[in-house]
Amino acid sequence: MSVAFEQSQTRVNLLRAFAGESQARNRYTFAAGLAKTKGLPVIEGVFTFTAKQEESHAKLFYNQLQAVSGQNIQIDGSYPVELWPEVLQHLRSAQHNEFQEWEHDYKEFAKTAKAEGFEQISHIFSMVSEVERTHGERFQKFADLLEAGKLFIADTKIKWMCLNCGHIVDASVAPEVCPMCRHPQGWFVRWELAPFE
Repeated sequence: MSVAFEQSQTRVNLLRAFAGESQARNRYTFAAGLAKTKGLPVIEGVFTFTAKQEESHAKLFYNQLQAVSGQNIQIDGSYPVELWPEVLQHLRSAQHNEFQEWEHDYKEFAKTAKAEGFEQISHIFSMVSEVERTHGERFQKFADLLEAGKLFIADTKIKWMCLNCGHIVDASVAPEVCPMCRHPQGWFVRWELAPFE
């Protein structure tokens, strides 16, 4: 069935997605600040890297609303409040929220857009959904490492990269201080996770 965009559920879903992505960007920026104060620049980088992608998603959704520019659209939605004191809690919350968008929200929005005759918007929701899965998996990897006390320790000798200068070290433990730029251990990331695979 074809529906006029101005009366569609798709326009509402686009605005809900824009709101969600905008809020995620800000939550991740705030979480990055906490990681920085805790001496974890690598986690700060994960949040900042992902926040930039969330901003891109927000812009993509917002641009699809061109046909209703100048209008106010009423939306209902629930959005998380995450003022956790610990970085691990922020990583786990981000993991949960990204998987929620992937497994539920954007897949449903894609189905609705397709049913209403908005194939391109349906495709956009589907593509962004897959990126959100990647975000959730990234947050999960770093949360698992932090929780296990293995953010800077490996079971075997591996490559570590300093995010400040790019120096690479082969070791089972990331150096306490980068031998090249003298930045502390918090700047090191496992080579296979750089830059936040």
